[in-house]
Amino acid sequence: MTNKTVNTPLLASLVFSSLLSPVAMAACEGTDLNVCPVPFDQRLPNTHDMLTWHQAHRVVGFRNDYRNYAGDVFHHGNATPLLAADKPLTDIHYQFDGKTYSLQDYLKRQNVSGMLVLKDGKIAWKYLGEGNTDSTLWTSRSVGKSVVSTLIGIAIKEDKIHSLDELITQYEPDLKDTAWDGVTLKQLITHTSGVEWNEDYTNPESDFAQLTECEAKPGTYECVRKLVAGLHRKDPAGENWSYSSGGAWLLGDILERATGMPLAAYLEKSIWKPYGMASDGVWHAYIKGQHDVGAHGFNATLEDWGRFGLFILNNGMLPNGKQIMPENWVEQSSHWTHAIGSVSRAHPNGLYGYQWWNNEVPLDATNVAPAIKDTMKNSLWALGIFGQMIMVNQKENLVIVQWSTWPEAEPSFNSQPLEASLMFNSIANVLR
Repeated sequence: MTNKTVNTPLLASLVFSSLLSPVAMAACEGTDLNVCPVPFDQRLPNTHDMLTWHQAHRVVGFRNDYRNYAGDVFHHGNATPLLAADKPLTDIHYQFDGKTYSLQDYLKRQNVSGMLVLKDGKIAWKYLGEGNTDSTLWTSRSVGKSVVSTLIGIAIKEDKIHSLDELITQYEPDLKDTAWDGVTLKQLITHTSGVEWNEDYTNPESDFAQLTECEAKPGTYECVRKLVAGLHRKDPAGENWSYSSGGAWLLGDILERATGMPLAAYLEKSIWKPYGMASDGVWHAYIKGQHDVGAHGFNATLEDWGRFGLFILNNGMLPNGKQIMPENWVEQSSHWTHAIGSVSRAHPNGLYGYQWWNNEVPLDATNVAPAIKDTMKNSLWALGIFGQMIMVNQKENLVIVQWSTWPEAEPSFNSQPLEASLMFNSIANVLR
């Protein structure tokens, strides 16, 4: 493992050698990548078993998602290097479950394989472990939902989507007379459609497990579309919050129909090139050049994950000063839904917004100082199973990225997610 506390450029020597090495070049076979990610793992885990991979398989699988599945490349622009912060983060301590832990403890406890802390747009701390490098493309899992949400905002700004009050069936007319009939885009983006979906990652018969199985065999788009179109209504639209990767997939499909472009192409055109990302990325494609999955499947480098967080931090403003999202889009994204299921004693203001999470320290958390509880208020969290994160806190001018391989896809909120919130709170306070 390596611990990097300042910015490092792309590993030029490794990139150069990868252009010459047949083994390393195999990392780019079947893709449109110009630079091959390092490291190159020769043996990949079986995608049919993705939800039950063991720890070593998750590391290899998550950094080779672009090889495990078909993918569309989104190309980068002219990047400005991320500079080292004036006040680097050297070490930090936080309290969790009555004990005090250090930064190194946190890395082990969270199975962290990459972490980046950006304060005032500069690198305060950076870590790459498990052999990952500056060119590694790590998969987002459901962090990709937050990217799609951002692209929805851009499409509204461009008037490709007129309003979140529009009905799904205005873009997907073949869904009339299905469970999706009468559902608005706002209900879809806040996961309050009322359409039944089982997201249980431990149940091999769940809807999510069926989606994963569709992805592991040919005809993925048709398989997933049949699954999503055949769902049943459980609740009236808008009344209940229920997390749904099926609904998120549908949101991505609607975005592609509205823009006339696959997600990767629209991301490249609107953000990746004009914002100045440093590396190409890959989006998991169900049909290459035609359809990318809206529920997950965004793969990019650690620093570019951070740059995306900075784009959100700056309300969707490009380096040239052009605003490409509605000015209040980020604020609206954290107007947490008050639908049943989103509001609880722990999160009385709600848990979920426009495919961003409210992962602040729960109100009912014990043995936590009040000042610590307040630091993460109104921050936005992009969260993916097994511990993938982008946290954006505009008040603190702070972005934190985390790549992990948690033992469970979705552990209890009082375990790894709470610990991450406490750790990020401590980082924010130390860097003030």
